Amino acid sequence: MSIIAPLQRANQGSHFRAYGLRGVAALIDPFLGVDHAWMSAPTFPPHPHAGFSAVSYLFLDSETGINNRDSLGANNLIRPGGLHWTTAGSGIVHEEVPAEAGKTVHSLQIFVNLARERQGIAPFALTLEPQDVPVVQLPGAKVRVPVGSFGDARSSLNPPTEVTMLDVSLEEGAELAVPVAAGHCAFVMPIFGTAMADGQNFERNDLKLPVFPARDTPHSITLQAPHGNAKVMLFAGPPLHATAI
Repeated sequence: MSIIAPLQRANQGSHFRAYGLRGVAALIDPFLGVDHAWMSAPTFPPHPHAGFSAVSYLFLDSETGINNRDSLGANNLIRPGGLHWTTAGSGIVHEEVPAEAGKTVHSLQIFVNLARERQGIAPFALTLEPQDVPVVQLPGAKVRVPVGSFGDARSSLNPPTEVTMLDVSLEEGAELAVPVAAGHCAFVMPIFGTAMADGQNFERNDLKLPVFPARDTPHSITLQAPHGNAKVMLFAGPPLHATAI
């Protein structure tokens, strides 16, 4: 059985809008929150993070990339389809802005907790280029695997917190069973279209998504696209039960 978690709209002028999963960290542990966002101009000045990881994942339909700069000296481009994982640890300052003026970045900003004993580690960053993201093609479905694994496909990224993130595209009428390991929490975020998760319809404007608490035994989540093509992100990982600092 799933638990329904609320999404919240956020806007800043005409250049930033988002659907945010916030305030339910205990429910989605080890994740702290996820923002599904569109940004067409610099929005957030350089800002600090500490004690957790901030992850940027750009969808393939993003019109441009993100220029990422941080206090470690990084100055890199996150391209559409790529992922950048910043482990803040003892503290880092970073800024992300659209790479090209007048074009819109379509991305996820994902916040992942660190185990208590790792919350003060030295900060570091990991990058996965778009061409290095494993892709699984199945009848009516395409699964990109930026973090974790699906079937025989495994991401080369080695993050400090064990999590899985799957970018799932479904054609109309398609069905896909996604396995969830014993002891792992999971949740499904609708990106576009109407998707079904274990028989319940979800789309982003409904401002809700399903969370599947950790179970003692493995199980699977059945994803379907009953009314046209659909895209969802599926997140999973074992709860840390660690308070973020």
